[in-house]
Amino acid sequence: MAKPELKDWVGGSEEAADILSPEKTNALAAALDQPAVTGDNALLPPLRHWLYFWTVAPRRQLGRDGHPALGGFLPDVGKLWGSQTRRMWAGSRIGFHRPLMLGMPVRRISTVESAVEKKGRSGRLVFVTVRHEIFDETGARAITDRHDIVYREEKLDGAGTLPPPEPAPADHHWEDNFIADPVLLFRYSALTFNGHRIHYDRDYAMRTEGYGGLVVHGPLLATLLVDFAASLRPGQALLDFSFRGRRPVLDGQPFLLRAKPLSDDTLSLWIADAEGALAMTAEAQFR
Repeated sequence: MAKPELKDWVGGSEEAADILSPEKTNALAAALDQPAVTGDNALLPPLRHWLYFWTVAPRRQLGRDGHPALGGFLPDVGKLWGSQTRRMWAGSRIGFHRPLMLGMPVRRISTVESAVEKKGRSGRLVFVTVRHEIFDETGARAITDRHDIVYREEKLDGAGTLPPPEPAPADHHWEDNFIADPVLLFRYSALTFNGHRIHYDRDYAMRTEGYGGLVVHGPLLATLLVDFAASLRPGQALLDFSFRGRRPVLDGQPFLLRAKPLSDDTLSLWIADAEGALAMTAEAQFR
């Protein structure tokens, strides 16, 4: 058989179904010290769709990093390269087309839109974009989430390679602060069934992947930003939200959520880490 190539995965799709149980959404609310979502016809808050559609792989099918092993729906980049790789959730672009109601059944169709190899300062990189489309109980599309994944070639010395720090903008109109402790990281990993060891295994995160501590989940940071944005636009419906991770945030280190208006209906948001470096950028559009 011919050796697989990245293009062989493009167009591949898989389908999943779930029920938007209020328990998961309210468990995250408790973890973040937020009020529970209650009442008849309660709606799923933005980005809580990440709590559902778990990928439950048997233990024997897990990779070294705790994620399900690659090579099925997602490309096994390490096998193609003949080396170990590390994967990161680089960002997402999410469109909210109609509200989803808690307690109702939903369906998700995931499709690999693109898979491209590039050369970076830290070595070879592969960028994979997966389009997740979520449909409500009537079959109407409610959310489109384009999820960008980056695979990075592992260096022989095992050290992590972080991008050089870029100072976070200081021209914000609003600011809030936050510290993510190991308990919050554990709870978010559990609520998303995310086995990636960088979020709870300090020894692995530091010795194998070269981080300075446990890494705060990118989607958790994005959730904090989207909640911050919603607090600044009360009563308005979120239309689009996008984010991109720029630098890891570590547990126990304070960071700042910042925002400024771009227009009457659009906010620019970002996170400044404990050193004042830009850790995440985002944009939220309301209607």
